[in-house]
Amino acid sequence: MSQILKTQQQKPDDEITVAQNIMSPDIVTSSDINRSSANVTIVFKLYAMLARYLPPEAENNQVEMSIKAQTSVADIIERYGLPEALTHLVLVNGHYVAPADRDKRWLSEGDHLAIWPPIAGG
Repeated sequence: MSQILKTQQQKPDDEITVAQNIMSPDIVTSSDINRSSANVTIVFKLYAMLARYLPPEAENNQVEMSIKAQTSVADIIERYGLPEALTHLVLVNGHYVAPADRDKRWLSEGDHLAIWPPIAGG
């Protein structure tokens, strides 16, 4: 979310309001990105019953892969056919990505995307 900061000139009859858009460094919107055809390398990890959705070259429930820059978490989930009901816990570099944010969270060079299904235990 952006915040608007207002600054006012000292003269009351000559009041000027200047708005400056301040973006959180963790949030990137599509308008902020210069789309390119460059590729980035990520590590994709799937756990428990989701491991069967990994490509054949995966080892130890993970695979290093090259993807187009500005690929979102949702793009990867869709590309590998992961059922939405089974993508319970999604982390990028250890940080939780809520379902509503998965189409807005772009993957970058060196990111680790890890996904777990719902797990019950006792």
